[in-house]
Amino acid sequence: MKRTLTFLTAAVTAAMLTACGSGSPSSTSGPSTDGAAVDAGDASDAPADLREIKVGVIPIVDTAPIFLGQEKGFFEEEGLKLEIVQTTGGAAAVPGVTSGSFDVAFGNTVSVMVAVDQGLPLKYLSNGVTTTGTDPDFSGVLAPKGSTIKTPAELAGKTVAVNNLNNIGDTTIRSVVEEAGGDPSTIKFVEIAFPDMPAALERGQVDAAWILEPFKSRATDAGATLITNNYADFDPELDIAGYFTTVETIEKDPELAKSFTAAMKKSLEFANDNPDEVRRIVGTYTKIDEAGRAEMTLPRFRADFNRDAMAKLGEAAFKYGTLKKAPNLDELLP
Repeated sequence: MKRTLTFLTAAVTAAMLTACGSGSPSSTSGPSTDGAAVDAGDASDAPADLREIKVGVIPIVDTAPIFLGQEKGFFEEEGLKLEIVQTTGGAAAVPGVTSGSFDVAFGNTVSVMVAVDQGLPLKYLSNGVTTTGTDPDFSGVLAPKGSTIKTPAELAGKTVAVNNLNNIGDTTIRSVVEEAGGDPSTIKFVEIAFPDMPAALERGQVDAAWILEPFKSRATDAGATLITNNYADFDPELDIAGYFTTVETIEKDPELAKSFTAAMKKSLEFANDNPDEVRRIVGTYTKIDEAGRAEMTLPRFRADFNRDAMAKLGEAAFKYGTLKKAPNLDELLP
């Protein structure tokens, strides 16, 4: 089974894009997206009665709950010893899971939809991060200081930066622009890494850019103007990413799936109820300084997916050509 999955992965890796970039898995520790090392722990130190598992995550604000859960002992309470392995996105996380390098990984919903659309049997165990559903949100499309662009409809015909093409960013932006009366087919999307987007705006390299925290706050401080909170404006209950594994793992190892899901539920609830703890833990695995952590808008963290918002996202991804068909949520979600 694993050999078949690895073959399929090679055929679709180019499509495995994520809201936070793409790349290959690191060793058990390595530089974060901000250059900091991620301490993955030492699975060899696990007590004999704990199940050792590897989880691929991106070292960003969105994954704070799993780091908190590891620190607070929520996974040990469920009989698990985590080895957190850094990835840089879905192009690493998806093949990492299907090849067996990871037991579980973090990935955005459109990345996993694309993988399943291409024939990879993947399924979510837990939600991971959700839009705030309001203004401010941790995601937004910004225009440079002095721009004449004021509304989402005015993004039609413009050049807009996203970190990856044909993924959750351009899908939500197209939908918001169309709802506002603009023609989404006329938008020219270009790829720029999130950390480089504020500079791209200041240089006039693009007309607008989709930026996540902490870069969104930095760009706003520099005078950039918010055009749309694309996640929240698409759907105020939109779930952005979560933790997934293979269907084979769930079927053959239901106890692992059950334990991981229970531990993530505790971790997400704790993170959502303790924003100061989120800001603190982010400083341990990224180089976002204390001032930046204090300023940035945090997402919501909840364990359960909103199926209506997920169905809406899947239909939009199909409508705009990212998917060949709308996803079957019964196959995709817990």
